[in-house]
Amino acid sequence: MNSKLFHVAAVFCCAIFPAASALAQNPSAGRNLAASCFTCHGTDGNSVQNVPPSLAGRSSAELFQILKDFQSGKRAATIMHQQARGYSDAQLQAITAYFASVKPQPPHLPAKP
Repeated sequence: MNSKLFHVAAVFCCAIFPAASALAQNPSAGRNLAASCFTCHGTDGNSVQNVPPSLAGRSSAELFQILKDFQSGKRAATIMHQQARGYSDAQLQAITAYFASVKPQPPHLPAKP
């Protein structure tokens, strides 16, 4: 029985660690994964008038916890709970590390038509 459990754990680790390692080795992986965030949160996480909140320059740990709260349903949302559930923890860490590395810009008004 213990041997079977060991083999299952070994297969799981072999499947998970290469993906996390690949994310760590690709410096643009976080930005690539975060691209879908830009639609609402602005280019590179700097939103227009800070609505929805800008993500640029925020703590990676803070953003990661917020996303985990969306995933679990602990934090109320209209769409973010669905977005957050589509990522693994390794992917969320890459995304939040990316946003933490981006310089925040002052809020700006949208261009007039």
